Amino acid sequence: QVHMVESGGGLVQTGGSLRLSCAASRRAFSLYAMGWFRQAPGKEREFVAAISGSGITTYYADFVKGRFTISRDNAKNTVYLQMNSLEPEDTAVYSCAGRRTAGVATTTLEYDYWGQGTQVTVSS
Repeated sequence: QVHMVESGGGLVQTGGSLRLSCAASRRAFSLYAMGWFRQAPGKEREFVAAISGSGITTYYADFVKGRFTISRDNAKNTVYLQMNSLEPEDTAVYSCAGRRTAGVATTTLEYDYWGQGTQVTVSS
């Protein structure tokens, strides 16, 4: 079992930035692809970004539009999501996810482990 804990959420104004972190408990962290998903009230969980185990390959949802950057530090068992130019539509609970393979994935069914999530609220 892999335990993951997100941090870094909060309240920010439109145009502001936040950096989310997700710390994983598992050894051999570099073998796991990681992803970020979000869920707004009344909406389904949606894919935001993913990164391969090595960190070389990344993939983003279209709505990111170059505003978000996913990265990882395998020495610290941590994945990050840098979010810039935030908009009220970005308000959601953001969760990190891990899968037992190094390749990126974009659907919830492809991930095996989930964090509890961190709230991001963007005020207009």
